[in-house]
Amino acid sequence: MFQKIGVWLIVGLVLFTVFKQFDKPKDQTQVTYSQFMDDAKAGKVKRVDVQGRTLQVTPADGAKYSITSPGDIWMVGDLMKYGVQVTGKADDEPNMLVSALYYLGPTLLIIGFWFFMMRQMQGGGKGGAFSFGKSKARLIDENSNTVTFADVAGCDEAKEEVFELVDFLKDPQKFQKLGGRIPHGVLLVGPPGTGKTLLARAIAGEAKVPFFSISGSDFVEMFVGVGASRVRDMFENAKKNSPCIIFIDEIDAVGRHRGAGMGGGNDEREQTLNQMLVEMDGFESNSGVIVVAATNRSDVLDKALLRPGRFDRQVHVGLPDIRGREQILQVHMRKVPIDPDVNAAVLARGTPGFSGADLANLVNEAALFAARRNKRSVDMKDFEDAKDKIYMGPERKSAVMREEERRNTAYHESGHAVVAKVLPKADPVHKVTIMPRGMALGVTWQLPEFDRVNLYKDRMLEELAILFGGRAAEEVFLHSMSTGASNDFERATKMARDMVTRYGMSDSLGTMVYVDTESESIFGRNSTKTVSELTQQKVDAEIRTLIDSQYALARSILEQNRDKVEAMVAALLEWETLDAEQINDIMEGRPPRSPKPPPATQFGNSAGTPGPATGGAPATA
Repeated sequence: MFQKIGVWLIVGLVLFTVFKQFDKPKDQTQVTYSQFMDDAKAGKVKRVDVQGRTLQVTPADGAKYSITSPGDIWMVGDLMKYGVQVTGKADDEPNMLVSALYYLGPTLLIIGFWFFMMRQMQGGGKGGAFSFGKSKARLIDENSNTVTFADVAGCDEAKEEVFELVDFLKDPQKFQKLGGRIPHGVLLVGPPGTGKTLLARAIAGEAKVPFFSISGSDFVEMFVGVGASRVRDMFENAKKNSPCIIFIDEIDAVGRHRGAGMGGGNDEREQTLNQMLVEMDGFESNSGVIVVAATNRSDVLDKALLRPGRFDRQVHVGLPDIRGREQILQVHMRKVPIDPDVNAAVLARGTPGFSGADLANLVNEAALFAARRNKRSVDMKDFEDAKDKIYMGPERKSAVMREEERRNTAYHESGHAVVAKVLPKADPVHKVTIMPRGMALGVTWQLPEFDRVNLYKDRMLEELAILFGGRAAEEVFLHSMSTGASNDFERATKMARDMVTRYGMSDSLGTMVYVDTESESIFGRNSTKTVSELTQQKVDAEIRTLIDSQYALARSILEQNRDKVEAMVAALLEWETLDAEQINDIMEGRPPRSPKPPPATQFGNSAGTPGPATGGAPATA
């Protein structure tokens, strides 16, 4: 607020001064000095006020006017001889400082205003407009960094890879006496939320060395050469504080392939990258400065960054497995009061595909649920509700649905669940609900028993049949079709196409890739057609065969298990949500047990509007 007012005040002052400079008073009458002296001699001038070389003339009759004296040293004597009253000092000289300010003031104000705006464009940091080329890296000294490897879990192999960096920073002679050279740069690669930044801070925390942290986007500015200057300044500061660690987060913002764009800011980015390459290649072997960078897009990095001598070591920080998820949960559970019934191992098994950030969010959501219910500790029920919210979205209990819509949704979700329970290699069904969640009117949730690394043909075929279970149930039991299966069809079609064109899982087409190749150029992505029209027709026919066969399988399973589908629909209409135990009771022919009463909550339900149904089994890890 005050900054904006100050800016407009400066703008107004500059404009006022400029206009004032040109707003000089005009003479009321145009009188020459010779005519003035003739009038004085003729007695027509009554009084003259002398102000330097400016003469304010008061005639005996008429309006006052001003003229400029040509420097006549006899003027005052002549005027007094003619009887003119003279006042002022004829030898007054103007104040030089005032004159300088009067003429140079507008220029100084404009220059000051320009520096002020440049400082604002740079975020008002220290140095303002004079700090364009200064590094924006934030320094965390060894005493302020309390993060150690004890705070990093779920990536044991990555910690082992970088642990030798700690040994080198503590005792470099151990490596140098054998002729070893520590890598100048270490690139941490992995999906978002897996703890790459935390791991970099832990290296500095374990080694007790300064930690310079900066983002790749901090090097990019509108002025050409600023990024390269900041790179130089950052490395100079790092060498003064060596041994230390420089951490560059999201390095792909500045380290992309050179020559992949045209003009503009691309030239500035390439200059920044070139300077970074030079600085890293110019390290001395005993400088004690290690560059650690993080990215989830290593495929777009320039090859010069990855060559030996720069980022010559890549450490993959992947999604944690079941044991890693358990360790991460235990780290985050230290910060909240946990009920004794909470089992981190059970939660880890139920969260395949979760990253470290996802697990931290799970613990936080569970704590929020416990706070809403006025509990003193977080129990297993809170974690289950938090997991359901993250996987399937928040419940929309206030959404108004007609009974016919609820019944149709129940048949759709029961079709998914029954097909999944009958097929032998499908993941166990964890929960089925017709409670609207997120954008879906109902959800069937399958929970893998273990982390999945590869996909196999028999399991993928069963997943296709499960996806078609919803539409097959609508046709078998309702004799109609709805739009609720649109998402199921999209996923099934993509999976079948990948099986034929990418994975070589077609008996008729064989082990060959039938996908058009893509390449990048300065004009963007280009697609090169490598599949003929005749072959593409065979590919489409094979995809059609896969889809039709699995749809027929899903329909056959539902027709053979009509009683189980009807029983599950009745239970869903009564309780809206069925857990794994209730589903097993139905599939074994027993009446489903009653659900546990939900805990009382302090706050009411949030309103929502039902969206298009997207039921079916969620994507597996």
